[in-house]
Amino acid sequence: MAKESKLHNFALKLIPHRLWVQTAFLLVWLDPLALRMHTACAPVFHCYACPLATFACPVGVIAQFTALHLFPFLAIGLILSLGALLGSIICGWMCPFGLLQDLAAKIPIPRFKIPQWMGYGRYIVLLGTVILIPYIWGSEHSLFICRVCPIGAIEGAGPDIVTAAANGSEIVWPNALKMTITIVVVVAMFVSIRPWCRVLCPLGAIFGFMNRFSLFSMNLKESNCTQCGHCHTLCTYGVEPEKDSNSDNCIRCLECTKCKPGALQSGHIFEKE
Repeated sequence: MAKESKLHNFALKLIPHRLWVQTAFLLVWLDPLALRMHTACAPVFHCYACPLATFACPVGVIAQFTALHLFPFLAIGLILSLGALLGSIICGWMCPFGLLQDLAAKIPIPRFKIPQWMGYGRYIVLLGTVILIPYIWGSEHSLFICRVCPIGAIEGAGPDIVTAAANGSEIVWPNALKMTITIVVVVAMFVSIRPWCRVLCPLGAIFGFMNRFSLFSMNLKESNCTQCGHCHTLCTYGVEPEKDSNSDNCIRCLECTKCKPGALQSGHIFEKE
């Protein structure tokens, strides 16, 4: 039996409280002190147009800078440094929209499984709507990320619509494409597990890609693995942890580390069998 690290033991104690950890981070992103530090980015997908956004959205900043043909050193530096340290644990434990989807998943209704190959859609969104379209056509293009982003519609346009309706002012609705995407994503949240994160999130594409290189790592102790398949049951995201423990489709919720033989352990990239 491989020796369990202190990090792994700590993670096992923390896993049952993941929802509370996500909620604690929500208090950071929702600006309870009204700081509105929009000159700095958060490492999560959270629209700065939200009335309660502490920081700017890194994806929006990258797209805006790309449209101006400028390099967003701070935004990319933040994402790459945290990705190199933690990988997609940011998606599983810190992201506010991830929390919203996890809460929707608590509703006990039948759900369909999202095929793993659909995860490549995140890279298409990243390269298309965040980089190529802004660089070539600018921020006015109809497929510019901020013009189609469902998080922007929910967190930004949603409160604006409610406020305008309450004040009797004219309501400014999001464009038809953004409304359609938002409705599809919201409905999908209730019939699948984290559809935005697994199929469309450009930030998740970056963090997921860095799972293979990040300091924090999911380590498979092959001598412990009995091929029982229990980790498949524990993973609700369709990853096969014993085949690819650092898959780019993994959000590092760490549920698979509860595997009975102790074959899957959280640790660091330099640990060996």
